Amino acid sequence: MSTYTPLIQLSCITKTYGRGQAAFQALKGIDLTIETGDFVAVMGPSGSGKSTTMNILGCLDTPSGGSYQFQGLNVEGMSRNQRALLRRHFLGFVFQGFNLLPRTTALENVELPLIYRGEPVAGRHAAARAALEKVGLQGWEHHTPAELSGGQQQRVAIARAIATCPEVLLADEPTGNLDSQTSREIMELISNFNREQGITVLMVTHESDMAHYAKRVVRFVDGRIDQDFRNGEVV
Repeated sequence: MSTYTPLIQLSCITKTYGRGQAAFQALKGIDLTIETGDFVAVMGPSGSGKSTTMNILGCLDTPSGGSYQFQGLNVEGMSRNQRALLRRHFLGFVFQGFNLLPRTTALENVELPLIYRGEPVAGRHAAARAALEKVGLQGWEHHTPAELSGGQQQRVAIARAIATCPEVLLADEPTGNLDSQTSREIMELISNFNREQGITVLMVTHESDMAHYAKRVVRFVDGRIDQDFRNGEVV
């Protein structure tokens, strides 16, 4: 008899920084389940624990206690190299500051995660070009970040994140440095990848109008989840 396994399962996750009197408990027992294909907006004031949770989900940090399961595998028990492999093969990242290499072209920036995966030259060129085309940047492959607008730079960052066909896209304030019109364009792009390709999206945002694009909203307060609801539900 088969047992259903969610994509992501956090159980009683805690995170403490420092020791003794200087200790600060950033997370105080987080329980969170993410299903394949969901689109979750993570919200909350500064210091509420949302960024710490995203870092744990992205295997950029480890919890002090509790269980993190990804497709049924215990992530908290993995070695540093195993977590790196999980990031490389299953996760894509988009950041507020774009995090592009300034002296390399759009195509070369998108190829980076494919290089880390050991993809052959021809394959990674083709995958990077295809990813840039999906975000509307066909013809901009050989431009450096300095030659691109903020919105175009974020499109390059999204192309880099999806070039590896990740299971999960982790977006940290992806519209934080963009004007309102460009922000809507970027959110439509992310929403399309969620709807049409089934990529699970976890997005940190302070902006309620950006959170409306998500299917679900999780609000953090003081290291705990305060609310967890589907968009459109009365809270």
